Amino acid sequence: MPTAPYQVQHADSFAAWRRLVSDSFVPLEATAVCPGPFAGRLGGRQLNEVAIMEVAAGPHAVERTPGLIAGSATPYYKLNLQVSGHALLVQDGRETVMRPGDLAIYDTRRPYTLSFDGDFTTLVLMFPQQLTGLPAEDVAELTAVRMDSGHRLGSAVAPFLSQIGTMLPRLDGPIGHRLAMNVVDLLSTVLADEVYSRAGQAVGSNARLLRRVQHFIGAQLSNPGLDPAMIAAAHFMSVRSLHKLFAASGLTVAGWVRERRLEHCRRDLADPLHAEVPVGAIGARWGLPDAAHFSRAFRAAYGISPAQYRSGLGVLAS
Repeated sequence: MPTAPYQVQHADSFAAWRRLVSDSFVPLEATAVCPGPFAGRLGGRQLNEVAIMEVAAGPHAVERTPGLIAGSATPYYKLNLQVSGHALLVQDGRETVMRPGDLAIYDTRRPYTLSFDGDFTTLVLMFPQQLTGLPAEDVAELTAVRMDSGHRLGSAVAPFLSQIGTMLPRLDGPIGHRLAMNVVDLLSTVLADEVYSRAGQAVGSNARLLRRVQHFIGAQLSNPGLDPAMIAAAHFMSVRSLHKLFAASGLTVAGWVRERRLEHCRRDLADPLHAEVPVGAIGARWGLPDAAHFSRAFRAAYGISPAQYRSGLGVLAS
């Protein structure tokens, strides 16, 4: 998806607002919570796969229903930074009240509601879930959890996201794409830290070990010698034990390595700052030095060749 110009759209009726929010994000049901005139404004831009939007409107509620989810192909995360006013976010059996400066993440694959009891402004970051590199079931522990300035995720991400929001009208081209990806990378890093910390407190040693192994793999993706034997040796276990550790979670070692490598390649292929880097060099950068093998694996994963994806056709298959 190419970088789109900065746009500001206004709605002077609730019917117009209902159409606008559903078209701008994922399909949503919107409900007015009080009679009378309604006005809303939505400004932002699409930076390849990442959308950054500032939403300002009067009191209302939006709902992501099971029926709307069934018609959606790409799973997204949405991160809200409350700028002014208050919001009530409900998902996965949790609900949280968001105040100015608070962050919360939610998953478009599962039902959620967002309610606003008065005029508000919020900054929304929406991106495909695969960009985090984290299992969805792990991130599910953090949905609809308020993260304020005292929370390590909030203190790290909120100032950066707020600054990006003020720059929205001027963010374009390769730099805009890179900054958007930097926000996602920062969020993913802090989410991973939070997920692994919770795993260490709540579950047994196997889950903690799996998290450590996955973190090790992520740091070694560029090494073409990364294989089960190397991974097992680095963690003082047998290859058989390594495979057993992954199998208990429904994963395979090779599958995990391949998926993470291909995702990094896909991101580089979509990055305008890498437009002059040969496709084969991108594969080699992430531990896939055999160009033919890289092309076959990429096509098997995304339904299109790396060169076609780079040219823009990848939007059809992703």
